[in-house]
Amino acid sequence: MVVLHSTDKGNNGVGVPLEPFLHQVGGHMSMLQYDAHTVCKPLISQEQKFYESLPMAMRCFTPQYKGTVTVCLRRDSRGHLGLVANPLKENLEPLQVSPDSRAVAIWQTLQQSASSNSSPRPLAQLACSLKESTTKVLLSSDCHLSAQAPPLAESADGSQVERRDFNPWGLHCHQAHLTRLCSEYPEDKRHRFLLLENVVSQYKQPCILDLKMGTRQHGDDASEEKKVRHMRKCAQSTSACLGVRICGMQVYQTDKKSFLCKDKYYGRKLSEKGFRQALSQFLHDGTRLRTELLEPILRRLQALLAVIRSQSSYRFYSSSLLIIYDGQEPPQNALETTPGTTSGDPAKVDVRMIDFAHTTYKGSWNGHTTHEGPDPGYIFGLENLIGILQDIQEGD
Repeated sequence: MVVLHSTDKGNNGVGVPLEPFLHQVGGHMSMLQYDAHTVCKPLISQEQKFYESLPMAMRCFTPQYKGTVTVCLRRDSRGHLGLVANPLKENLEPLQVSPDSRAVAIWQTLQQSASSNSSPRPLAQLACSLKESTTKVLLSSDCHLSAQAPPLAESADGSQVERRDFNPWGLHCHQAHLTRLCSEYPEDKRHRFLLLENVVSQYKQPCILDLKMGTRQHGDDASEEKKVRHMRKCAQSTSACLGVRICGMQVYQTDKKSFLCKDKYYGRKLSEKGFRQALSQFLHDGTRLRTELLEPILRRLQALLAVIRSQSSYRFYSSSLLIIYDGQEPPQNALETTPGTTSGDPAKVDVRMIDFAHTTYKGSWNGHTTHEGPDPGYIFGLENLIGILQDIQEGD
């Protein structure tokens, strides 16, 4: 894939349709799928600078940075509103929506349910209608989403919604982002997005745990109001006592052929005991605890801890840590090592740091605030996380 660093003054008739990323389990900023191996998100200059100056030791613990791209709102030939990337690339085909795209199909269904049968409405009206879309019905702190699709599940209000093989949080973020863009900017406004590695592209049924790390979540540039708000969230959650809290997760349940999904509101309510139970749940496939995953996960976390301890002046405020494994177990006779895993481990696992919009370090744009030594809050959270996983491993 071509790495893009340009103004991308492309033809309005061409572009790459951006699909909602269906495996986004946390965060508030919309993550979109650019291609099978690449996702993109709205560009924040501090995060871009972090990726461009990333220490070599941290590169295997963060998504690969692939550059930037220009994105704008556009309606396709069917009248559906979406975001389209405009890379500098010769001989691009006119914008087309693949009928096989599950993400696009889901999003179009939601748009249709939010629209009348009359002629297309203005963007501002569509933004208002999206606020009441059926995505809301799909959102709950505890839901099962089926990989089969046909079965129906009851929502919180007793109505029935179709189970699908996606996490509704990504659609929620995409809906909120489109609503904001429609209401705040003209349709032809160009936006810059970061292009990043899709760290779950190699997994058939990606199980993802999104952990907000550290005892402090506000950046050095936060307003007083924002500081108070974030400090309150930390004090009322496991961020204060453990230095880590759950922001979202999806776990493939082999017995139901569906994902069990939890969101950030669930994570904020957990006690220390509840957090421990949630970690066990993340490793449970509905029939058994995947104990074979613990050793490779712990190895990755301990390696990350050593790297964080070596990074002087870095503060990873409000960043997240993803723990990932494949919910589809390898065959019993899988003796060969899967690419990207530790030698001798047939289990495919990964640990990645994400979300660096509020990360600060010596030489960053917010240079007037310089911290000494490694990040104590992040280290505190990692040490507690490792300790809890070791307890689970030992059967405590």
